[in-house]
Amino acid sequence: MTSRPTTSVTADLELRLQVPGARSIPVEARLQYDSADPYAVHVGFHTGGDEVVAWSFARQLLTEGVHGEAGSGDVRVWPTRDDGAGVCLSLSSPSGSAQFEAPRDGLVDFLTQTYAVVPTGHESDHVDLDAELALLLWSGAAD
Repeated sequence: MTSRPTTSVTADLELRLQVPGARSIPVEARLQYDSADPYAVHVGFHTGGDEVVAWSFARQLLTEGVHGEAGSGDVRVWPTRDDGAGVCLSLSSPSGSAQFEAPRDGLVDFLTQTYAVVPTGHESDHVDLDAELALLLWSGAAD
């Protein structure tokens, strides 16, 4: 593999935390995509002060969820049922779960930018397999 420059895409979006039996709460989130990690999207949820809760999941999952239901595990994504202007993002972990609504247009703009950086089917062109294998072997040796 030839070395490629790393390109990043970020978007700051206001999501709405869905609270059962109450009004939703605005939550600032930063979406990040980096061509050095071409299969993943990283989201940092700003929970107040300097605290950020970070999640990472497949870019393809987010892409599919803009148009229809996607995911079956800890991360699920689907368009809102009302006017389609939103996309629901459900996250669950052993410590709890949360459901957010994101603006569809903001997600589509972000995803469009990521696919301009690394088109579908070209993700493996941006992965340095030798470096990943070395990291895997090095971390295994520490055990």
